[in-house]
Parts: sequence; structure tokens; C-alpha cells
Amino acid sequence: MAVQLKPVTHLKPSDILRERYQIIGLIGEGGMGSVYLADDLRLAGRQCAIKVITLQPGLNEALAQNFRKQFYNEASTLGRLDHPGLPKVSDYFTEDERDYLVMDYIAGQNLLDVVNEARRETRFLDEYTVIGWIDQICDTLNYLHTRTPPVLHRDVKPANLKLTEDYRVKLVDFGLVKPLDPNDPSTLTGLQGAGSLPYAPLEQYVDHLGHTNARSDLYALGATMYHLLTGNTPASAQERFIVPDSLPAPHEVNPALNPRLSRVLLAAMAPHPKDRPASVAEWKQMLHSFEVTQPLEADSALNMTFAASLRENWWLAGVALVMFGAALWLTFGQ
Repeated sequence: MAVQLKPVTHLKPSDILRERYQIIGLIGEGGMGSVYLADDLRLAGRQCAIKVITLQPGLNEALAQNFRKQFYNEASTLGRLDHPGLPKVSDYFTEDERDYLVMDYIAGQNLLDVVNEARRETRFLDEYTVIGWIDQICDTLNYLHTRTPPVLHRDVKPANLKLTEDYRVKLVDFGLVKPLDPNDPSTLTGLQGAGSLPYAPLEQYVDHLGHTNARSDLYALGATMYHLLTGNTPASAQERFIVPDSLPAPHEVNPALNPRLSRVLLAAMAPHPKDRPASVAEWKQMLHSFEVTQPLEADSALNMTFAASLRENWWLAGVALVMFGAALWLTFGQ
């Protein structure tokens, strides 16, 4: 049964929500939501980011309710979090049949813009600057993963990392946030909930089977670091399944990198979760020691390990590919 929804329209500058938030303009949009910059009329000088879920007219009722439930889960989960690496949620409300989430506005460039600017200038980002950023993200993810229950972000990527004026890195856009409940491993249908393709591990595409955990965020963190250090978007997990050598070692792309650092980074991107470090905290220790438990004799050993793991877990990759195709059909075919 289709839900009767109003036509999708953007909020306009000067629109006021809840007699408090005056819209300044659109920050960005994608998937099923938009984010706006707004002035808080009750607290002079405070600006906030307002995220609104946008459901297309004619959407299946069950799917529409799933999206709204996910949005509420995002709001309630974020409202309980308090960490310098995260935006603070301050309000959630429904108005004119739309749901709104209000949080701190984080000014500054996102790291995707930073790395793209460096690429245009034909230079690599400084290795130790990137490690400093990754350290901060590790601390933020470790905070999330050690909550009760643990919280998974599931969409760590350069575009979701904001660099502030005081050089703090903030993890934003919690559209896929999920309290980890092994007794209720449900997720949304389609691409929503699967993450961003170059940064998402295979198991995230079969999340309904209950395979995602803190190591899934670690894969995305490793893929993010790969992009920042090489300037190249990493090959997706699906592409690596089809062409195992499609992801060159980072130091092969950026010769200035320490090869051992390169191997630590790839340890986070192991194709199967059990082959990755047990936690972000453990991987952070490896990052600073440049030590891994895997053999380091040759780059070919990494490819052999990757290929062997894929052969061992062919069913996971196969199911993920089928789910990915179905998600594309659900998203674009209707």
C-alpha cells in the first residue's frame, strides 16, 4: 500500500520551524534526507544543523515506516552520546508531517574536500597529519563501540569527517547509526543502511544476518585512511572480490609512505571480519607501532591472504553481491 505524502519541497531561507529555528539554507542532501543550516532564535548567535527525513510520494507504507523508525533511532541514539568528536543532538520533533533532528552545526571542510584539493595540486597529504586525524577518529569510534549497547556508525568516510578551525575531526552524518543488538539484527531494505560502496565491508550488505560489529567500522576507517594517504578512492569490497589485486598497497601509490604503515592500514581492510584486529583500540596500537600479526615478507603474501580468505568465505561475498544488486533494483528500478 502506498503512503499518501505531500510532494517533496525544500525548506526556504527565512522559514521558521517550531517557532524557534530560522532556516538559512541547504547544507546538503542525499538518500532520504536533507540537512539545513539554521539560526536558533532562542539562543542568540547559535547556529545548528537540522536534518529532515524526506519520503517520496507513493512510497510503500512498510518501507516508509522503516525509514521513519530508522530516523527516530538515529535521534534517540545520538541524544544519549556526549563526546568531543561527535555533534551534540539538542532536539527532535515532528511538524507538518515531517520529522526533524536538530544538532550542533560543525563548521569547516570535510576531509573529502581536503584530500581532493591536495589531489588537484598533485600532492599527497602529510602522513603524520593524517595519522593525527585517524587517532581522533579512533577515539570517537572507540567511545561509540564501548557504549551499552555498542553503537556502530556504519558510514565512516572522508565526506563524513569535518575538520574544525582548531584541527579537531568530528564524525558526522549518523544516518546509518545502529545500536548493536544481537537479538534484533534487522536493518533497512535497499541501499539505505549498507553504507558507501568504496568504504563498506562485504558483511554490511548482509547485515540482516547479524554479521556487522565494531570490525565493520574498522574496515571503513581503514578505507578512509587509504583514500587520505593515496588520494585515490579505494576499490570496493565487491571489486576486490572479483579482482583480488585491484587494491594496490598504499606505499605503491604514495612512495613516501612507510611500507609497514601500509600493511597496518591493509590489516583494517581484511576481507573477512575475523582477519581484522579485534577492535579499533587494538588497531590504533598497531598503527603507532607499525606492527601487525600477519607475515610481512612480501606484498604478494597480502594478496594470497586476501584470495584465500575470499575463497574460504565465498558465500558471504556471493550473498553480498546478490543483496547489492537487489538494493540497486529497489532504489532505482521502481
